[in-house]
Amino acid sequence: MNRRIGQLAIGLMVCYLALFVSLQIPQMFRTKQLNANPSNTRQVEQVFDKPRGNIITADGVVIARTVPAKPGDRFKYQREYPAGELFANITGYFTLANGASQVERVFNDTLSGKGIPLRNLGDLVGRTDPTGDVYLTIRADYQRLAAKLLGKREGSIVMMDPRSGAILAMYSWPTYDPNLIATHNSKEATKQLEKLFADKRKPLLANAYQERYMPGSTFKLITTSTALTTGVASPETLFAEEREYLPPQTTDPIENYGGKSCGGDLREVFRRSCNTPFARLAVLLGGDRFVQGANDFGLNEAPPFDLPSPAASFVSDSGERFEDQVPVLAQRGFGAENVQLTPLALAMVTATIANGGNEMAPYVVGRTTDRNGTSVTTTKPKVWKVAMTKSVADTMVDLMIGVVKGPNGTAQGRFSLSNGIQVAAKTGTAQLNPKGQEQRSHAWITAFAPARAPQVVVTVMLKGVNAVISAGTGGRLAGPIANQLLSYAVLNP
Repeated sequence: MNRRIGQLAIGLMVCYLALFVSLQIPQMFRTKQLNANPSNTRQVEQVFDKPRGNIITADGVVIARTVPAKPGDRFKYQREYPAGELFANITGYFTLANGASQVERVFNDTLSGKGIPLRNLGDLVGRTDPTGDVYLTIRADYQRLAAKLLGKREGSIVMMDPRSGAILAMYSWPTYDPNLIATHNSKEATKQLEKLFADKRKPLLANAYQERYMPGSTFKLITTSTALTTGVASPETLFAEEREYLPPQTTDPIENYGGKSCGGDLREVFRRSCNTPFARLAVLLGGDRFVQGANDFGLNEAPPFDLPSPAASFVSDSGERFEDQVPVLAQRGFGAENVQLTPLALAMVTATIANGGNEMAPYVVGRTTDRNGTSVTTTKPKVWKVAMTKSVADTMVDLMIGVVKGPNGTAQGRFSLSNGIQVAAKTGTAQLNPKGQEQRSHAWITAFAPARAPQVVVTVMLKGVNAVISAGTGGRLAGPIANQLLSYAVLNP
């Protein structure tokens, strides 16, 4: 009898435990599933309708904040972007129905307070405002000037400190107003997003670092530094005067821009931006050394950026062989064929030269703080790649100064900084269509100043979407923009 009673007790206990577990599972184990269920909006709305920290520029301008919602709104708080579209590709947006992007997404834990550590017993009991602020390296004055100078021309501008990798300005047009997406009217927000997604110009993309473009002659920075590093060329290397070069394995010659005759030592062909010498250099380097030179700059991989989804620039597929593709290699030597760089990548290449061969990891967030202003995190500059020696970098600076002040330099007369401050630069005109078709070309310039003690790099890309841009050159169209940005930056560090 006692045995049966014991068995019955055990059975009842098992049934009780099963019932207890079945009742607790939704709370203990299914919370994440319930919260992720689109039909369960209560959790989403609770998280959304709370205070949120500010996003602030390096010069103290608040560019994202949470304010009390208007009377009659079903929520207490409204996310607001006071500068409208000016910083959209950096701040991103924070919405109820469409999630978050950019800094709003990556630094959500800081802004919402989830990532802010408890510092004392008072914090443990309960903080009235647990949110944190995100301070950018972006300068609002630089950003405003970049947007003004670019205007309504499709393109991108990147400014960065070559010594640290800090991004000082990053603007692309077209862009968008995040306030239109942050509205509490979910249908209207979704309508705005669908309109932006349908726009072939891709305004939702941060084109400065998420879109790739043919770089044209600015790519000669990579070919030249690789040739110098490997000993294939020196500043004294001579190239024959010629209008065209016929690589092996083809009957289609490579021409200089405008069909001009070009030759001389490396200094001359670099400042005049001849095509044929750099096609020859790529062939002399061979595929392995050419690709390795690009890899030394990180060009075939995504950079370690603190904003989401940076695009990897393209120079060569992994394992691509050039023994039977010599004409392809020759064209890539001067930035043609299928070479594609993001404006950020070209700015990083330029900054590497300015920084003595050390390529710094780029970043836009300098620090985060709690609500009392106490530091939570600080970004420490770090070297990502070592692309060349200091000696090679110094030679590259000399060559880039020649582009600005040497005879027939493609940026000659384009820079006039105060106090005679010297600029180093490289121009590019990326011809997009084959010969015989209506010409379309991107206009590029990348530069830094002061040339011997660089403080700021500026890269400008104007997209070749019309005849006005395509009829110009990097020096003539993008040069004046870079000049004004560098002039302002060196006077307002």
